[in-house]
Amino acid sequence: MALDTSYDLRRSVIYCVYVRNFSQEGTFAGVIPQLDRLKALGVDYIWLLPIHPLGVEKRKGKLGSPYAIQDYRAVNPEYGTLADFEELCQAIHERGMKVMIDVVYNHTSPDSVLVKTHPEWFYYKPDGKRGNRVGEWTDIVDLDYQDRALWDYQIESLKYWAHYVDGYRCDVASMVPVDFWREARKAVAQVKEDFVWLAESVHAEFVKALRQEGVDAASDSQLYEAFDLTYDYDIWTAYERYVRGEIPLDWYLERLSLQDMIYPDNYVKLRNLENHDQPRFASVMPEGASLRHWLTFSLMQRGASLIYNGQEIGASHLPNLFDRDPIDWQGGQEDLSDCLSRLINIKKSALPVRGAYDLSGDRDLDLVQIAYKHPGSQDLALLAAVSLKGKSGKLAVELPDGDYVNALTSSPVTVKEGKLTVAADPIVIIL
Repeated sequence: MALDTSYDLRRSVIYCVYVRNFSQEGTFAGVIPQLDRLKALGVDYIWLLPIHPLGVEKRKGKLGSPYAIQDYRAVNPEYGTLADFEELCQAIHERGMKVMIDVVYNHTSPDSVLVKTHPEWFYYKPDGKRGNRVGEWTDIVDLDYQDRALWDYQIESLKYWAHYVDGYRCDVASMVPVDFWREARKAVAQVKEDFVWLAESVHAEFVKALRQEGVDAASDSQLYEAFDLTYDYDIWTAYERYVRGEIPLDWYLERLSLQDMIYPDNYVKLRNLENHDQPRFASVMPEGASLRHWLTFSLMQRGASLIYNGQEIGASHLPNLFDRDPIDWQGGQEDLSDCLSRLINIKKSALPVRGAYDLSGDRDLDLVQIAYKHPGSQDLALLAAVSLKGKSGKLAVELPDGDYVNALTSSPVTVKEGKLTVAADPIVIIL
């Protein structure tokens, strides 16, 4: 979190759109017809995967990765013109939502504008060729931020796009100097004060591997010096291992709970079950598990929430990143729109953004309780109860015996002898 990061960002919902595969048209204009639906869901930010022209040299697939950018100061002609982009931004703003675009400043395509005009701004391997500091991402070459002129160019680009958009999602932000991000944030604030910065912080294991190779890599704590939000990748390995059945529930919850102790008080994590780099959750969720229970688990955690396009229909196919592969909007496993809309409404209206936040559960039944209290209060403000492995059972909860209402279904639920029965429906109780 930057010093001025608002706690209210924990109520935000970010919806990620991959323009190429969001609609049959694959264009900026093709996004507009669905904006009313997204507004009705409760979305705050429309995050567009990279909108810029892509490189041709060494591209992956027929159309290339959106992260192998050729020109930071233009739009991808496959998506439309700058005027088309402006029209999309206007349509989003007219509906009371905001626009976030991807910033990919660790690298460019091998045939980028900057490679041709400023080859001195790139990293060179011991053999004298441009490449990557770590690994072999064959369709991109790394930038080298030791050159001050590169900072100035990138910051001017960020100031330019800030006239159109309201936030940046910064790709592999951990591999770009934090000092650069701090300076960029300050410069952009002169163009637009109410601006949100989201860092794709990398997996903890990747930070360790980079540092072992002598490569600078910022931790989540460092990134919070410049960013409002960071990815949930610090606990992603634990999440994957729990889903696969490799670790028990209490281990996973302990790792999640640690975030609320090691980061600054106004930290904001981006909670998600899937994204463009990870498998669709519907394709990897535990056998017998419920998408609605997991969606409740994700949205009721402390932090902002990410929905990846198609997740709301329970899509199991992850669109190809390198080619045209439009989402089949009729082919999902389960329409989660109503459940998602109710959860978002609860998140915005009833979920405390400060105060006590506790995760606990039943290891044997894989049932979880998420409990919130307002600052200084000993009384519960909200309690969510979910089953993560499809099991039903009685969960010990921090509520007095009595009858309550499940805010998700408007149906009655009862706490008896200190336990709440968790079965087919996830439960959210607002006190």
